Amino acid sequence: MDYHLLSPNTQAILLLCASFGQNRQTEPKPLTLSEYNTVASWLVENDMIPEDLLDQTLKNRLSQITIDKLDSQRLVALLERGVMLSLAVEKWTNQGLWIVGRGDAGYPQCLKQRLKHNAPAILYGIGNRELLAQGGLAIVGSRDVDQDGLNYTERVVQTCAEQGINVISGGARGVDQASMLGILAAGGNAVGVLADSLTKVAVASKYRAGIKEGRLTLVSAYDPDASFSTGNAMGRNKYIYALADYALVISSAVGKGGTWAGATEVLRKVKDVPVFVRMQGTVPEGNQKLLEKGGIVFPEAPWNKLLRTLLDAAIAEVEESQADGGRIESEKLSAGDGLGGDKTISINLPAKDIYEAVLPFILNQLEQPQDAKSLAESLDIRKGQMEDWLKRAVQEGKVIKQKNPVMYVANKELNLLALLEKEDSG
Repeated sequence: MDYHLLSPNTQAILLLCASFGQNRQTEPKPLTLSEYNTVASWLVENDMIPEDLLDQTLKNRLSQITIDKLDSQRLVALLERGVMLSLAVEKWTNQGLWIVGRGDAGYPQCLKQRLKHNAPAILYGIGNRELLAQGGLAIVGSRDVDQDGLNYTERVVQTCAEQGINVISGGARGVDQASMLGILAAGGNAVGVLADSLTKVAVASKYRAGIKEGRLTLVSAYDPDASFSTGNAMGRNKYIYALADYALVISSAVGKGGTWAGATEVLRKVKDVPVFVRMQGTVPEGNQKLLEKGGIVFPEAPWNKLLRTLLDAAIAEVEESQADGGRIESEKLSAGDGLGGDKTISINLPAKDIYEAVLPFILNQLEQPQDAKSLAESLDIRKGQMEDWLKRAVQEGKVIKQKNPVMYVANKELNLLALLEKEDSG
């Protein structure tokens, strides 16, 4: 049977990994991604590809072969589910879904390149498959995001629509849905990476027009009829990032939740997808903590220039800072008369700690308004580095940014309160 024109490789992967909605108590349990990778490695070692497993002669031999710790009888039973595969694929294709395997030409190359063996073996989807190869901006955030975060999301996706940047998100309530629906309403394109219920979401009225017009693609690495599970929701986070060129975290809690887990995982493991963080308006503590883990401050609105240009510039600035060694050795700062006479201090700290060490001297210099260039010269620091520190100090409310011309001055009221609190705690 032709299994609705699926490639032989994809047929074999589906037989091994798909559930087909069977009774898990009586049917063999499909392979997990890790287990499938074990089989894939064995195939490579034996100069074979997945479709070779469809050969009856090999299936007969397979029952006598040991592949790591996998039960050979289980593998044979999974491969004998041809009728179930045919019925399932017919059902899915009748619902408008398509299926691509990791060995198919239509499989997103960015997933394989960035995730390697963690790329899903199978992708189920509906809509324009070409969108999966176009990259874009992944936008993620908490389900319980506040109105300030939602308004910011709306402004970002409006800019993306105007500038032809696709949005990739997860379809969950909150930031995910706001970003996807927002860019569709603005005439742009979106990719939704779902953790469950693809067949139900695919027919939802809010997405129907976008799919029909070729501006929305919904994909899932899980059974199209799968119900929600926390494990699947956490597992799909890396797929959202890997399909994008850049990512933006709108809001995140600290140390918990899918947004935090996904962002920190990508910051550790997927180095070529920069993770930007919203730091405008009222932001949760998790956003600040993500910066400390390697996130990058998202450029300030309005985004009059091309957003991609602004993002690339921000990335280049971070890379330049890292190229300096990530450490300032014996950086000399002239403290000035504000510390009781001309003094010079030496700092030898990891880059992430330098800001806290330098801040008191910056604030001391900002008793009166100064521009970034003058302040950098007075402290003998690169202007770009000083602007980074000033931006952070402004975000924390410790420095006030004045306009026309752009000047900076210490927020004396806030800094005095912090000093009093420190003294009280001592």
